[in-house]
Amino acid sequence: MLKCSTGRLGVVLAGVLALVVAAPLVAPPAAHAAKADNATEMKAREAFAAGRYDEALELFAKLYAQTLHPVYLRNIGRCHQKMRQPDKAIDKFNEYLAKEKKISADERKEIEGYIKEMETLRDEQARAATPPPPNNPPPPVTPITNNPPPPPNYYPPPPPPHGTASGTLVAQPPPPQQEETPVYKKWWFWAGIGAAVVVVGGVVFLSTRGPSLPDCTALVCM
Repeated sequence: MLKCSTGRLGVVLAGVLALVVAAPLVAPPAAHAAKADNATEMKAREAFAAGRYDEALELFAKLYAQTLHPVYLRNIGRCHQKMRQPDKAIDKFNEYLAKEKKISADERKEIEGYIKEMETLRDEQARAATPPPPNNPPPPVTPITNNPPPPPNYYPPPPPPHGTASGTLVAQPPPPQQEETPVYKKWWFWAGIGAAVVVVGGVVFLSTRGPSLPDCTALVCM
């Protein structure tokens, strides 16, 4: 008998602990709770308190399908909030505010705070998912050398043709000038030299001969 009482006491204490830990969750009024499965309600709260938010989400969705009470929309939103699913959490919180007619100003302020928190989380997740812009490679650096680049080859254009009527023919170039013959190759130069040699030779010949003397054999010498 004592063992039976101790077992029931443990179950009661476990239920009370689950209700205390899951205090942020809102319970439906007694009229709607009567339609819901009390065991399912208890399992959902226990799962939320233990951090098994996916299991709690499934149970709260089942309870909302049975009762259609907006309070379960709030609890579903809280599960998405804990699972860091901002879009789904915002959707359920807004749906709760739209369907719950009897809501206090403090509770509305609390739900709006949840929505703002989820909007901030959504923006952070969007920034984290956006890849950074690609880094543009720096432009190539041209090596600096001491030798300047060679000047470009520049050839002046040829002069336009001239000297013809049609302009399509090129005038003949002037004849090349004849080179002047050297003096020593001219005939008169050597003729003058020859005459000068003859004159000089005659003068030398006459100067070498003495005065002529009479023949003594033909005359009587005194």
